[in-house]
This record gives sequence, C-alpha cells and structure tokens, in this order.
Amino acid sequence: MDLTPHVASLRIRLEAAVSDDASAATAERLLAALEPALALELLDLLSLAALELSGQLPTGRVELRLAGRDAELTYVDEPATPASPEDDSGAARLTVRMPDSLKTAVETAAANERISTNAWLVNAARRALSPATGRRRPPGHRLTGFAQG
Repeated sequence: MDLTPHVASLRIRLEAAVSDDASAATAERLLAALEPALALELLDLLSLAALELSGQLPTGRVELRLAGRDAELTYVDEPATPASPEDDSGAARLTVRMPDSLKTAVETAAANERISTNAWLVNAARRALSPATGRRRPPGHRLTGFAQG
C-alpha cells in the first residue's frame, strides 16, 4: 500500500478549505512541512494495527513490512510454542528496533532451533542475564572426549 495517495488526499482537502491567495500560500508551506510527519503517523498507525491484530491471533503474527513508500501488512504463521515451566505468569510486550542484518540472523537462528523468533529472543535474554557459571552451549556445539587427571 503506497502511503502517498493518502497524504495527497489530505493535501487536496486542505487546499480546498482555503479561499484566497495568501491563505493558499500559507497552506502550501504548512503542507510541505507536514507531509513527512503525516507519512510517519500513518506508518505508526499501521504498526499499531499490526500489533493489535497479532495480539488477537491464536498463532502467528502480523508484520508491517516497508519497501520504499510501500507498506504491507503480512501474516506470518508461527506454530504455537508451549510455555516453559520457568515462564512468568504475566507477559509484557516489547518493541525492539534492530538492524536488518541482525534481524535476519535472529530469525535464522530461531528457525534452526525450530522455535519462534519471540521464543528465541526470550531465551537469549535469559541466557544473557543468567550467571556466567551456568552458560550453555548452543545445540550442536557439544564437546566430547576423555579427561585424565
């Protein structure tokens, strides 16, 4: 969905509301300053809609994907992950912004472990906050052999 027509519609409505040349010049300056802010507000609205819809789905989530000026709401199917016994009874929502390359790496790591991205991030946070003495190795990185004393 290209956001440009929606911002242009607001421009047309404001231009129609002015009657003289002085008001039209003022409206033009205001519109030039407001157009980027209006586009960001529309993106924020779509982002909130995606979060709201995701919270109502039994599995999966809705993502807002951007490509230039095009915004797209996309359903991403994720199998339900059973809660682990150490999960808190309450859950809080947290929005995290990260570079695309890091996001891709996180999604790949989660897919390799066959868990959701959210579950992977929760596990990574738990590991990072746990005492250094009990650090676990990722799956597939086991050490084997014999030790002699």
